[in-house]
Amino acid sequence: MKEKTESHVKEYTSYALGAFGHDAFYATLSTYLMLFITSELFNGAAKGVKSHMILIITTMMMIIRLVEIVFDPIIGGIIDNTQTKYGKFKPWLLVGAGVSAIFLVLIFTDFGGLTNSNPMLYVVLFGICYVIMDVFYSFKDIALWSMLPALSVDEKVRNNFGTTGRLGSTIGAQAVPIMIFPLIVFFSHMFSGTSGQTKTQAGWIGFAVVIAIFSFGGALCTALGTHENTSLIRQNTERTGVIGIFKALGKNDQLMWLAASYFLFALGYVVTNSLLAYYFTYVLGQSNKFTFAGWIMAALGVISVSLFPVIVEKVHRKAIYVGGICMMLIGYVLFLFAGHSLTAVLVSVAIFFFPYPMIFLAALMTITDCVEYGQWKNGTRNESVTLSIRPLIDKLAGAVANGVVGIAAVHSGMTGNASPSSISHAQLMGFKSYMFFGPMALIAVAALVYYVKVKLTEDKHKEIVDELETKLEKEQDEKVKKGTADEQ
Repeated sequence: MKEKTESHVKEYTSYALGAFGHDAFYATLSTYLMLFITSELFNGAAKGVKSHMILIITTMMMIIRLVEIVFDPIIGGIIDNTQTKYGKFKPWLLVGAGVSAIFLVLIFTDFGGLTNSNPMLYVVLFGICYVIMDVFYSFKDIALWSMLPALSVDEKVRNNFGTTGRLGSTIGAQAVPIMIFPLIVFFSHMFSGTSGQTKTQAGWIGFAVVIAIFSFGGALCTALGTHENTSLIRQNTERTGVIGIFKALGKNDQLMWLAASYFLFALGYVVTNSLLAYYFTYVLGQSNKFTFAGWIMAALGVISVSLFPVIVEKVHRKAIYVGGICMMLIGYVLFLFAGHSLTAVLVSVAIFFFPYPMIFLAALMTITDCVEYGQWKNGTRNESVTLSIRPLIDKLAGAVANGVVGIAAVHSGMTGNASPSSISHAQLMGFKSYMFFGPMALIAVAALVYYVKVKLTEDKHKEIVDELETKLEKEQDEKVKKGTADEQ
């Protein structure tokens, strides 16, 4: 029987709060940790040493994330194979949130001044903490988003969970650029006794503590306020070994094509978004105005996510994904001509960012529907394994983007206390290549791949769910009849 599409206000809100804290954490990790490393961490070192250490840390982070993402499907398999009275998602959600929050704060420290007194020991300790943080963040990430197919199999209710979750995550992600510099300055004043817009390491640590609290608090809200849906389709599962996990992913052709497209899109977006703070700091020379971009993205993000359910009903996901990328390309073009005009930059940011939350939702809902597609095609239901692909791609894109950002910052002279006047024309053009030209090519190819290769539409998913329900109900009836006959 199909589930009734009714209001789940408490569950929607709880899920949104979890996504809020989660994406505040992700934005900090994927975008602003690099800003901290390049602008603050090695300020006491000589310029040559500073650049060398930044490249070491950047390369190490990229390698760690590239190696660790191989284990994401296995983490998804561990979650899928978990059975507790609290369900399979909530224990990992809370453990992952707690441990990753603690280690996020640690990687925003210099471990008692080791960056100057013993840089190589600092690198070792940073690497250990980063690995632990990243592994437990993965458990949290996969548990949170792979709950989607478990909360409902009904397309409309599922869309509502996805939309409210993305609304929370959008606000969480954009709250970071709004509050990052004011918080850092506030804590710098409090703990370092500074004045004006001066930012200190103590200020960055205070900011990291705030994000850690948001992350764990949101996870707790989701754990307490949601429950897994039980249905015949969800009961059609079996324990999956490591080999079976990768086989299930490889056989799901629609998931693989969507993954290829989304990786190109995410990489282009994260590189540009990560370099935006550098643009305000080292090109405009107005880091205090970066909060305006945050407010614009937060407001437009709420509008964009809120419009998704209405627009997807009329034009469907493919048009949103491809059309949204076309709008982002227009934003890129405007940004190229914005120069040092704050108004032009903010307009470009608005046009570039507005479609992003809807594109993310289109991709997320397609991946979610791949759970039933894989079950229909391969005979095995893998919820967390399938949904692990999205965070895997985000981390892969983030890892590569971190490497690109670190290289861009060093090559463009945008490290430490550099100013717009110290950036040469050649360095500025190189910076624009990293921030604009490369990402534009990536997201254009992403749109082409999605348009040509992704065939799993909303209508196709509905057909698959109907077929699965009919098949499983028939099998259940046959088992009941057989059991009755055996008793007789």
